[in-house]
Amino acid sequence: MKRIAVFMVLLLLCGRIAAQKAYEFNSICQQAYQEITKLRIEPGLALVEKARQQNPDNLIPILLESYADFYILFLNEDPAEYQARYPKFLERIDRLSEGPKSSPFYYYCLSMVRMQRAAVSIKFGKFWDAGWDCRRAYNLIKDNRKQFPTFSPNDLTYGALQAITGTIPKGYKWLAAIFGMRGSQTEGMRIVKGFINSNDPWSKLFFNEAAFMYPYLLFYLENKKDEALAFTQQRRLDLVNNHLHAYMAANLGINKQQSEFAKNIILNRNRSGEYLKTSVWDLELGYTRIYHLETQEAARSLEYFLANFKGKFYVKDALQKLSWCYYLQGNLPKAEEIRKRILVKGATDSEADKQALRDAKTGRWPNILLLKARLLNDGGYHSDAAALLQGKTENDFSTEEDKLEFVYRMGRIDDDMGRDEEAIRNYQNAIRKGEHRTEYYAARAALQIGQIYEKKGQKALAIQYYQRCIDMDDHEFKNSLDQRAKSGIARCKGE
Repeated sequence: MKRIAVFMVLLLLCGRIAAQKAYEFNSICQQAYQEITKLRIEPGLALVEKARQQNPDNLIPILLESYADFYILFLNEDPAEYQARYPKFLERIDRLSEGPKSSPFYYYCLSMVRMQRAAVSIKFGKFWDAGWDCRRAYNLIKDNRKQFPTFSPNDLTYGALQAITGTIPKGYKWLAAIFGMRGSQTEGMRIVKGFINSNDPWSKLFFNEAAFMYPYLLFYLENKKDEALAFTQQRRLDLVNNHLHAYMAANLGINKQQSEFAKNIILNRNRSGEYLKTSVWDLELGYTRIYHLETQEAARSLEYFLANFKGKFYVKDALQKLSWCYYLQGNLPKAEEIRKRILVKGATDSEADKQALRDAKTGRWPNILLLKARLLNDGGYHSDAAALLQGKTENDFSTEEDKLEFVYRMGRIDDDMGRDEEAIRNYQNAIRKGEHRTEYYAARAALQIGQIYEKKGQKALAIQYYQRCIDMDDHEFKNSLDQRAKSGIARCKGE
């Protein structure tokens, strides 16, 4: 009887201990979240440990540790860190499941860790695991919205997933069907915008995260590139002391052909050792420099990235840009040496890396004049690019590929300089020349015409060209161009 009594007491104690588990996003946890989402990882984790010591049964520190591991693994892609940190995602899911289901943070925390694990899985080539985690995250956050409709943090995750799922390219539709995910770009963006503009205390707390995601959604899904960058200024994002926001703004600046804007952010960021050390800054700086034909400076940045980065994403692309630096300097032996590394280094999970590998396999070097014009145009130096090609015609180029690239490049320069009619004529010429070739120029030209007509409010014509982009098969950047065209159709139809 004595043993039974002891056993019963132990059961009661265990039950009482389990009941004490809670999700308390207290002031210390809030401070930790702010630090971690500025990429001040170590100061943030110190606060996480302080919160844990104050209340060992609080489960929010587990979520915050997951945020830290996510940023470390996603940005640095270090295989050694991956071996140590990746298994902890599932351990945290188990521990977070011990909390009370009556809390809106129960499903929310589980969904967030699933999403973080999925994103890391993609970076390390575990695409099937990523798909299943996305599905679980989607279902968890959807259920949480039903159970706790006024809990605003749901909206950021659910809205983003809705918007992205609504524009999955044709090539990946089968995957979405398997995972049972359906979305609407219009509805998803409406939900995210509501969260961004809300005065709800939770919306204010999670603003760092929201202000990182929202501009990307604006930029890539809604094609509101100017609005995405303007957001960073309108909301007065701290691009010096918040490295997460600085990275987002610089990255979008590069992709918006605003290299000077991006370069200033990178060079002026807070250099304190308390921030996450990551080589992605050197990669981005290398891009901004080669786009201005600063080949020696670009080579230094790219070589530093390649020497220190332990991951695989954008390695082939970085090697291609580095080979171009030496090619433009007239150092062909060094350029050839670098290009051979493209064949064996890095991975091909990004479109840019795939393109770099395809180009390296051809054994051909681009036309120097067209390469310079392309780089200047990509960097936002449109007048300089136009000056290089002034007076040139297709007849100045010997190969069909160069003729095609020339008319496409003229279209892009005209487009970026606001000369819509000239741009459309050159783009249409590029479509005629390239719609049955494997280069991406024709499909991208169709996409660009669609964007011009969408901007003019001529939605029927815009849809026609977006669909034409999608209908072209067997070309470079197929999936990414299809996704952008599908987003355009969804915008024009209000879906």
